[in-house]
Formats: sequence, structure tokens, C-alpha cells
Amino acid sequence: MITEEIIKGALSKVAYPGFTKDIVTFNFVKDIKIEGESVTVMVDITSSAPEVAKQIEDEAIAELMREGIDDAKVIINAPKTPRETSSKGKNIAPHIKNFVMVSSGKGGVGKSTTSVNLAVGLAMQGKKVGLLDADIYGPNIPRMMGIEGSKPNVVGNKVEPFKAYGVEVMSMGSLMEEGTSLIWRGSMIMKAIEQFLRDILWSDLDVLVIDMPPGTGDAQLSLAQSVPVTVGITVTTPQNVALDDTSRSLDMFKKLHIPIAGVVENMSGFICPETGKEYDIFGKGTTGELAAKFDTKVMVEVPIEPEIRIGGDSGKPVVYNSPESETAKRYLSAADDLWQAIEKVNEEGGASNEEIQPTTPPGVSACSTGSTAAAAPQSSGHSHGGGGSCGCH
Repeated sequence: MITEEIIKGALSKVAYPGFTKDIVTFNFVKDIKIEGESVTVMVDITSSAPEVAKQIEDEAIAELMREGIDDAKVIINAPKTPRETSSKGKNIAPHIKNFVMVSSGKGGVGKSTTSVNLAVGLAMQGKKVGLLDADIYGPNIPRMMGIEGSKPNVVGNKVEPFKAYGVEVMSMGSLMEEGTSLIWRGSMIMKAIEQFLRDILWSDLDVLVIDMPPGTGDAQLSLAQSVPVTVGITVTTPQNVALDDTSRSLDMFKKLHIPIAGVVENMSGFICPETGKEYDIFGKGTTGELAAKFDTKVMVEVPIEPEIRIGGDSGKPVVYNSPESETAKRYLSAADDLWQAIEKVNEEGGASNEEIQPTTPPGVSACSTGSTAAAAPQSSGHSHGGGGSCGCH
């Protein structure tokens, strides 16, 4: 006799393409109908790629037939094909369709954790995703993605990114000795950002999520001038002292003409592991007014939950390894919102960095007092009172 348990057991052997987990574990099997000896299975997937749907259908039918179910029908529901970007301006990595800048006004607010879980969440939707750890001073992504201690392969004069959890990954932390400090001037930071985009063998990605250093300085300006950033995300905590810095980060997006996808309010409440009850210990919901001021929204309020700390320390992102946790559910919802924001920008004409390109002649520093500095460099916070932070002196 054919039962739902037998069918789910068969389908649990069908891995989602690119992942080790199966379509039952991912909760993609939405409906099972049994009519005598006939079985119809409804599967909702997150990838728009036809080859993904075909592979799942073929493997599911094969597994059902191994259980003696000869009359099986598998119906795959897939989202529409991602819209091609229509971005304009300078783009030194044109094979990457969309760029997401994840920034914060200050350090220690969970920016890297957010970048990791949004990137893996987008990959779980079937998107081709890259994750660039551009946080020069605190590259934590290798540990969080489980690639700590690994060294990349060099092909010619370019570097292959790592692959973990369906995401292509590269970090300064993978290119330097562990524990080494970087003491770089602004020009060196700007060159490093360009090399991360040019000299890494990124695939034809749907989106590259970029974990930026905290603050509003040379790295952010260099990235925005090198590629048209599709959307920006600011990560904050609920305390007023963090919101003050968040305001500056959002203002930076405005000055760099980067569309704002939203604000992530991290450490927003605490979920007790024993009871599952949520407590407000650091403040909660304080970001809404600030987001409204900048014509954006709070994408997600991420609580403190043990699973997210364990996942970050052990290299097992919470959205992938604990998808049933409240934190994972909220991050996955934020990944949906992020992709909708990307689609909206492209539908409305795409991002552009044309207005923030340097206007100084070749070989002349935009920071030089004798030159006509571009509007964007003037707003980047350069200061020469202590000998010059941009590296041009």
C-alpha cells in the first residue's frame, strides 16, 4: 500500500541541486496526492533555472519508481527568471548582474553575520551568489563559512573563489597569514577593492553580496565608483548610540546614489532557548523612525538566539543548518525582501554610478588642493590634518 510516509522517504533521497540537503528537509514538498496506484507530488522550488526543475523532477520520479510507484507525476512550481540588470556607469565586473553593499556605521553590530546569512539565503532560493569579504581590517567570513585555514587556487594571475553552502566566497582573511594586521592607507584599500572585483574568478553571478568595513570611508567610495551598486543594506543594533552611526551610513548611500534596500536591526530582543519566549533586553523596534527618515524600511529584526552564535563560530550558517530557528526564518524572509528590492531597482532603470565618478585629470589626486575634487570624494570624509588618510601624500 502506498502511503505518504513511503513517498516522503523516497523524496528525501532527492538532494536540492548544489546542496547536500534534500527537498523534504528544505520543506519544498508542498502537497502529496494518492489516488489508488497514482501519485502526484507538488514541489515548490526557489530556483528559476529550468535545469534545476528538470533535475529534481527526474530524480524524484526515479526514487518513487524504486519504491514500486510506477504512476508518478511531479509538478514543479518555480519562480520567474531573474530580470537582467539595466545598470549604467562604470562596471569593472560586468559579468556580475547585481551588487549588494552591506555596511554599518560602526563595528560589532553583526554586519558579517548578516552578509553570510543573506548570501546563503539567496543561494537557497536558487540564485547564483557570491560573497566578498571586503572588511579589510576584520575579515571574519572564512570562519563563518567554514573555510578557515583554506588557501585558494591561483589560475594564471587570477584567484578562484571558494565554494561553500552554494555560495562563491573570497576574503582578505584567506589571502593573508592568520593574525596578521593590515595597516593600509586609503589608496591601498581602494586598490584592494578593485582587485577583489577584477582578479577573482567570479562566475556569472546573479548577485555579489559585499561585506564592507564599518564606517563611511575609502572602501565604500571605491566600490561605488568601480561598480554600480544595485542596493545597499545598513546593519545596526537598537541602541541610540548605534543609531547615530547608522544615520551616517544611510546618508552615505544617499550621497553615493545607492538605492537603499533597508535596515537590519540586529540583536533585537533575546529568545530564551528553554522557553522560546522573546525578551527585550537591548531595546527593540527603535530603527523604524530612522528608516522612514531615509525613505526605506526595517527589513528584519534579528533576535539574539544561541543558534546564530553557534553557527557563526562553527562555520555553519544558521539559515542552512537551523532553518527551523526563528532567526533563520527572519533572515530567509529578509533574503526574499532583498531580492525584491533588487528586482525593483532593475525594473525602474537600474543602478548608476555615473554621477560619482572622479572628475580630476589622470595622475592628479582628487584630494589635492590644486585640483577640482569630485563631489563624491569631497563627501567621503578625507582629512589631511594628520598627514592624509587617502594615501596620496
